[in-house]
Amino acid sequence: MYKINENYQKLPGSYLFSTIAKKVSAFTTANPDKKIIRLGIGDVTQPLAPAVIEAMHQAVDEMGKAETFHGYAPDLGYEFLRKAIAEHDYKSRGCEISADEIFVSDGAKSDSANIQEIFGVENKIAVCDPVYPVYVDSNVMAGRTGEYNPKTETWSKVIYMPCTMENDFVPEFPKETPDMIYLCLPNNPTGTTITKSQLQEWVDYANKVGAIIIYDGAYEAYISEAEVAHSIYECDGAQTCAIELKSFSKNAGFTGVRLGYAVVPKALKCGEVSLHGMWARRHGTKFNGAPYIVQRAGEATYSPEGKAQLKEQVAYYMKNAATIKQGLKEAGYMVFGGVNAPYIWLKTPEKMTSWEFFDYLLEQANVVGTPGSGFGPSGEGYFRLTAFGSYENTLAALERIKKL
Repeated sequence: MYKINENYQKLPGSYLFSTIAKKVSAFTTANPDKKIIRLGIGDVTQPLAPAVIEAMHQAVDEMGKAETFHGYAPDLGYEFLRKAIAEHDYKSRGCEISADEIFVSDGAKSDSANIQEIFGVENKIAVCDPVYPVYVDSNVMAGRTGEYNPKTETWSKVIYMPCTMENDFVPEFPKETPDMIYLCLPNNPTGTTITKSQLQEWVDYANKVGAIIIYDGAYEAYISEAEVAHSIYECDGAQTCAIELKSFSKNAGFTGVRLGYAVVPKALKCGEVSLHGMWARRHGTKFNGAPYIVQRAGEATYSPEGKAQLKEQVAYYMKNAATIKQGLKEAGYMVFGGVNAPYIWLKTPEKMTSWEFFDYLLEQANVVGTPGSGFGPSGEGYFRLTAFGSYENTLAALERIKKL
């Protein structure tokens, strides 16, 4: 008789956003006359930039001709895209990352879940709390997290680094030494971030204790403050302790197109073993590459026209973020984020739990957000709203909330 991976049975409930979708679906079925405004899941709403669409059309035409048809992509991704990434995302910022250290994928979510495969199951992970659920859940599936305590909503072998109002939502070095450290900056869900000097301290710490940093920079394009690093490789020594994950989803609207990349420096080694070589082996074995059409679209985001158009889209969403933040403040809420990230993190009112506030907003204002407790125990008492809706819906949602 075959056996299953029992670690999957340890996962409590369903994935956070699946639970939200079910709740919203049930409410909509019971109240078909209510117009729901969704500010929950971090999905973009603006159409793809014209430069991207043009590149995709050209690539589609190429695929229709025998002499320009493309089949399987190279393991690491097409050189034209990797060179563009290396030049614009790294060399332009003084980071010595070469094209052959970049692995093109179908998105940062996949990479953040899959990257743990090249590490031993006995490694202990450290995560910010609250945190993007995929980091923990993928390690649960691998059998790295121990047992779940439903009372504390924590895993026995996970090191939690609380990020709350008391420490300005900035993680502190854990008392217990971790082997793998997950950092998402600017942060999802709190919308906050740290300075380059603070990030340098994490790099120094990781090199000192022999830990690896898994650095999720999916929201880098939204950074507005000069002292915030756009890449962990802006820090000295990062190439010997960090893997960086990036996405085209939030900066270019590729949530439905799917494109991202991981940077694994050749200098990153465990003893004499190259992590770059390990990831290359895993990537080549389990992934057949992002489509040629999509990679050409990604290349277009680095053109002068593409950069200008994406800058306008980011500004659109950040205008929404500023509007939400100011509107909630006027309504008496305590709010955070919205400066370097498209997320607003707010304190739930009147001692409501985060799920109680979710139900309250859904039922009374017909607005959907995300309960903070879904991101970890330290997220209890907080709530996330995203700036990815249309400006009109953002204003309408705020008016509904203000009337509560």
